[in-house]
Amino acid sequence: MAAVQGGLVEAEEVKDIKTEPSGDAGGNNNANDGRALSTSPGSSAPAAVNKTPSGAPEDQQTLLAVLQFLRKNKLAESVEILRREAGLPEDVLDPKGADAPGAGSGGTGGSVDLDGGDASSLLSRVTVSSAAPPPPPPPAAAPTKAPGEDQPDVNVVLSAYSQKGDTALYGVYYNGLKRFIESVLDCHRAELSQVFYPLFVHMYLELVYNNHEAEAKLFFDKFSGDQECYYEEDLRILSSLSKREHMRGNETLLDFRTSKFVLRISRDSYQLLKRHLQERQNNQIWNIIQEHLYIDIFDGMPRSKSQIDAMSGSLAGEAKREANKTKVYYGLLKEPEIELPLDDEDEEAENEEGKPKKKKPKKDSMGSKSKKQDPNAPAQTRIPLPELKDSDKLDKIMYMKESTKKIRLGPDNLPSICFYTFLNAYQGLTAADFTDDSSLIAGGFADSTVRVWSVTPKKLRKVKSAADLSLIDKESDDVLERIMDEKTASESKVLYGHSGPVYGISFSPDRNYLLSSSEDGTIRLWSLQTFTCLVGYKGHNYPVWDTQFSPHGHYFISGGHDRVARLWATDHYQPLRMFSGHLADITCTRFHPNSNYVATGSSDRTIRVWDVLNGNCVRIFTGHKGPIHALAFSPNGKFLASGATDGRVLLWDIGHGLMFGELKGHTETIYSLRFSRDGEILASGSMDNTVRLWDATKAFDDLETDDFTATTGHVHLQENSQELLLGTYMTKATPVVHLHFTRRNLLLAAGAYNP
Repeated sequence: MAAVQGGLVEAEEVKDIKTEPSGDAGGNNNANDGRALSTSPGSSAPAAVNKTPSGAPEDQQTLLAVLQFLRKNKLAESVEILRREAGLPEDVLDPKGADAPGAGSGGTGGSVDLDGGDASSLLSRVTVSSAAPPPPPPPAAAPTKAPGEDQPDVNVVLSAYSQKGDTALYGVYYNGLKRFIESVLDCHRAELSQVFYPLFVHMYLELVYNNHEAEAKLFFDKFSGDQECYYEEDLRILSSLSKREHMRGNETLLDFRTSKFVLRISRDSYQLLKRHLQERQNNQIWNIIQEHLYIDIFDGMPRSKSQIDAMSGSLAGEAKREANKTKVYYGLLKEPEIELPLDDEDEEAENEEGKPKKKKPKKDSMGSKSKKQDPNAPAQTRIPLPELKDSDKLDKIMYMKESTKKIRLGPDNLPSICFYTFLNAYQGLTAADFTDDSSLIAGGFADSTVRVWSVTPKKLRKVKSAADLSLIDKESDDVLERIMDEKTASESKVLYGHSGPVYGISFSPDRNYLLSSSEDGTIRLWSLQTFTCLVGYKGHNYPVWDTQFSPHGHYFISGGHDRVARLWATDHYQPLRMFSGHLADITCTRFHPNSNYVATGSSDRTIRVWDVLNGNCVRIFTGHKGPIHALAFSPNGKFLASGATDGRVLLWDIGHGLMFGELKGHTETIYSLRFSRDGEILASGSMDNTVRLWDATKAFDDLETDDFTATTGHVHLQENSQELLLGTYMTKATPVVHLHFTRRNLLLAAGAYNP
């Protein structure tokens, strides 16, 4: 799979780049996007190796090394697919020690089924009872490799950078292509300019690998200034790879080397490029395009510079169109039918003539709303969810009562904002969260502690000791009050257990538990009845940047530096799913309102949406120009908002899989996004010490399905940020770490004062 073939070739010998992703099922060089072959970033390296010219001994050796690596990681299906595609005999590998039966298959599109069997059977084994014994560790799970860990088998693949042409011509080739692209019509220039960055990267790496350090430095200095500004950080890292020994085991290099850079180009622009390279017989550039680029061609008018800039910027280019065509059940699950009892005010109203008729229809309408089935919703039993306990039903009733008093928000009726400032937080506030009923706030700190406060007059109390509990009358109506020890009442509690800064924090929907994730690589589950740690979940080998409970409880998601997101159940000490595919740290995680999907944001500047049932990646969103730190689903489940270090909020339509809005105004990293309870307002909190309110209703109403021309890949973003901005609220010197809408649509914000 040499990246560069020596010598020049005749025009008719030049292989055509695949023009349609779906045109050749066997020849799609990036059909699995590298995810089907791995459980971790470290083991995803061979994913891009598919087409291998026959007859070259070093290519055969490279392919055998890749096959050995896959076999070692028990990826039997991937070994067989790659062997058949390369036309190798069945006995090419030593039959002894062949893949064990039951080894993880690579066909789940980025997930690893750790317990074996199909997805539904795995999830159906998850019990709601916390007393259930955890399952034994699965023997067939592929080992998780550390990012950056030296992998000899993968390093063999670097030999593909062996260069046979004249290195002095690299600058000439690149400059010639640059002059050609600058001379074409304006309508094609923007699209063809996308080729500059990936070509620049791989030509530079070839020079470095072949020990042409002086030529590499000259090439970098001459052409690095031509690249887009949003690749500045990538180029800074790339410039540090100035010697061949720097490349060994370097995770950034592996990202460049093993992930095909996706370019979305119109057919006319592609034909121009192809014709130019054939006429010039530019073999080096042509080989790099074939080996390292994925040309996603569409029919229609070329895209403009603004349309391309809106979707570009990620570590591996744009998402392929086929990646966002999977059916997504974004609708909400049917609410359980709970009778809403009349409160004291309603009972008094019944005694007065004429009032019951006004009160009762209001309650009935609340009940009838929950009986409607959303046509886009998944089946109620698609994934097993915990049954509602009596306490959950009482909480639902309280929620419905609060909803009747909810303020209807809009451009003319903005929410009040209550800001909770952490003063003298010298421990360094790194995360915060509110309970759904807004009664508790928790903070994670850099000194490894988790602190919980009551924001109501009701103080925090622990459960009594076992000896005292045995004296309580368990049949009494106020047993829940009697079990609490008044001697332990206080406004706050400190939870000790982590051995590193706490970066993620999340309350369970029933307010009985609290999750925290830390730099120490663990996630801890804390009881809010005893304020002690119940479980330490160990699976990540590196810092865990974020964790979040499912809206239905029981499940939670985590993501961190190892670039793999994990789905857990509170009563299992090992993850149920591992979502592998990101090329850099997973910085934020979020559950869909129906709990069937999770979204992950990453430092690779992409957002991925994963199906909880089978682990498949069903959406890849590109467009941010910096690491993503905030995600929020709309209450109806149709839309997703994302915020990043580029200071922009992007809006995505999940059903169509495309961006439809861009909100500009923040000047620094956006750390929190939150929709109001009915989705009319979107609030964003940033490190620029401001909270901004946006008119989400207008943004969604202006959305036209005609804009979603998925066949061409065109996206028309309206320049209407200022029209959608409803208000900007500044703090004195407090970055906004977290936002939360109460059940009555009061906006709560939190952050640490930074004098």
